[in-house]
Amino acid sequence: MHKLLIASLIFLFSVISPLTLAAIDEQVAVQQFISKMVDQHQFESDALVKLFQSVEIKANIIEAMTKPAEGTPWHQYRKIFMRDSRIQGGVKFWQRNQTSLELTAQRYGVPEEIIVAIIGVETFYGEHVGGHRVIDALATLAFNYSKRSKFFLSELEQFLLLCREEQINPLEPVGSYAGAMGMPQFMPSSYRHYAADFEGDMQRDIWHNPADAIASVANYFAKHKWQTGQDIAFVVQANGDKYKQALTPGLSPDITVKQLHNLGVQVPKQVSEQALVKLLNFEQEQGDDLWVGLDNFYVITRYNHSPLYAMAVFQLSVAIKQQYKRANHE
Repeated sequence: MHKLLIASLIFLFSVISPLTLAAIDEQVAVQQFISKMVDQHQFESDALVKLFQSVEIKANIIEAMTKPAEGTPWHQYRKIFMRDSRIQGGVKFWQRNQTSLELTAQRYGVPEEIIVAIIGVETFYGEHVGGHRVIDALATLAFNYSKRSKFFLSELEQFLLLCREEQINPLEPVGSYAGAMGMPQFMPSSYRHYAADFEGDMQRDIWHNPADAIASVANYFAKHKWQTGQDIAFVVQANGDKYKQALTPGLSPDITVKQLHNLGVQVPKQVSEQALVKLLNFEQEQGDDLWVGLDNFYVITRYNHSPLYAMAVFQLSVAIKQQYKRANHE
């Protein structure tokens, strides 16, 4: 009897294609997720089953996840953002939202140019918020991208919670291939924790309301311990090769300026010798640029865990501020 059963199972799995097995695994995972949402958050099972019948799993989302821009060298990555169109676009965005930016900077202590640069890097000031339904993106990655399925399962959970809280139809929001939303490209967990209501109208509309998007970015930075009035990063020079000892993994400041001096790195005098900094190198077409990132540089990396991203935001913010001052004759 057991031999007959085993033989039957072997035959069954031999005629089921890998694609079919993957589909079965996906259905099981979806059902497990629905059960969790019912048990832990009191969602209605039938409503979730109906919702997921409308969800589309998209192969191009998986493909996009394997080719992030942060994988390119700095001299190529920089060109994506340090363009005149993005700088001038930042100036115009600042001019259109001057009052919101000024009040937000006062409230949260985060400079206008940093807020503008974040929105500029993320979505070209709201022009490119993404074309994927958020639920499709999150479900695709949660159930079909094993490398980071745990993270995206959590974000899918957060997304359904925020849709219930904000009274949003889960099938309507659109965003990036990774499920990031609105002008500042918040993931659902970030939306729930950091999205801000600028006007006090009981809505946190980061898709269509620039004031809410501006306040949300500033709130994110403030909650990640932005230090008002402090510097962000400095380009530095080094004598010899000893400095390479300080090029360690990670992004948080981990070496004092005095220690860098002892390794031949020349740090600007306005940075205290006792200050903790992070030594970073950025690949140019010929050689590397050396920078020290301070605490506020690290805070920018909390938005996107990439030194390339943080440097692009910083340099774009400087360029936008310079052009804004010229345009307003300050």
